[in-house]
Amino acid sequence: MYLFTSEVVSPGHPDKCADIIADSIVDTILTQDPNGRVASEVFVAGKNIIIGGEINSKVKLAFHDYEHIVKEALAHIGYDGKSNFTKEQCLHPDDIEVKVCINQQSSDINQGVDQSGGEIGAGDQGIMFGFASCEAKEFMPAAITYARMLCDKVYKFAKANPDKLGVDIKTQVTIDYGTKDNFESCRPQRIHTIVVSAPCVETMKIEELRALVQNLIDEAGLPKELYDKQNTLIYINPTGRYVNHSSLHDSGLTGRKLIVDSFGGYAPIGGGAQSSKDYTKVDRSGLYAARWIAKNIVAAGLAKKCIVQLSYAIGVAKPTSVSVDTMGTHVAGVDDDKLSKFVSETFPLTPRWITDKFGLDKPGKDTFLYAKVAAKGQVGNAKYPWEKLDAVGIFKALV
Repeated sequence: MYLFTSEVVSPGHPDKCADIIADSIVDTILTQDPNGRVASEVFVAGKNIIIGGEINSKVKLAFHDYEHIVKEALAHIGYDGKSNFTKEQCLHPDDIEVKVCINQQSSDINQGVDQSGGEIGAGDQGIMFGFASCEAKEFMPAAITYARMLCDKVYKFAKANPDKLGVDIKTQVTIDYGTKDNFESCRPQRIHTIVVSAPCVETMKIEELRALVQNLIDEAGLPKELYDKQNTLIYINPTGRYVNHSSLHDSGLTGRKLIVDSFGGYAPIGGGAQSSKDYTKVDRSGLYAARWIAKNIVAAGLAKKCIVQLSYAIGVAKPTSVSVDTMGTHVAGVDDDKLSKFVSETFPLTPRWITDKFGLDKPGKDTFLYAKVAAKGQVGNAKYPWEKLDAVGIFKALV
């Protein structure tokens, strides 16, 4: 055996609640003011929601606006007071207390970001990594792909059946590659272990809960060639009791689920989170650009897997470095040196170029909302603009 594991959390996990609230603020600002600058961190602890950070915008939000954003976001997640859990067991909307500590963005940063001619300087220095793999149709690693699939299935059931399950859910999938060579060559052999933790109402017996979740696992659409229930270790609420949940029993903070948001531990991650930030912060826009490049390289058949690293200096538009690493899986004649040079020369990769390419200053219901991205994961969803395979032909021309 050669095993690799990734985990996923649902929107109801306290860390994800913080991310979703923070990005609901980003959406509120940018849908009304595309030039708004936002970096709003959120801390969820017990019944308290604390919002801090910096905002520069024509949109002026009052305390009641923030309170409305918080309650609407939590209700959409599933903390709407309609579940069969008591106020001691999970968060209820009428108990929420909101505190707002918002300042303006430093003028020292702003003078380097908004440049003459419409160019955007990087909102911070830092490094970002994008990754892609041929292991699944999403061009994502297998373990996080299937952990997300399971989490989505159980979460959807929980939202539709608040009399049975709560929305604070975790899933975990272990893939057996058989050998290290199979791992390096992106050849998963089987799903070795599945872990699902989902809160259930106190009146539900553990046997009933496990039968319910097992049925959801079987219906989730896991690939038949990898999932065999009889030969998979399956742990459902392994402690035997999971009733108390939400921020009442586990605090949440923006940016604390970077591995869940990205590639499940298969690849390096950058130095900062994406949620809570506008598009000038390259922690967000740089990840999207790097993921787009890596995905198009793999989809073009130039490599089985690919890591793209970008780096930026605060106030400088062009990246300070661009590198491509296909981890020894590239096709003959198109090595990492050639790919790195080609990417650097072909795509400007400035914050303005990335923003215009993916419409990052125009979130909306017809394109994408940052709050939904926070809920689903920053990469791997075909509906996101930065997941488009619109550069495959450009890369194929290298062969």
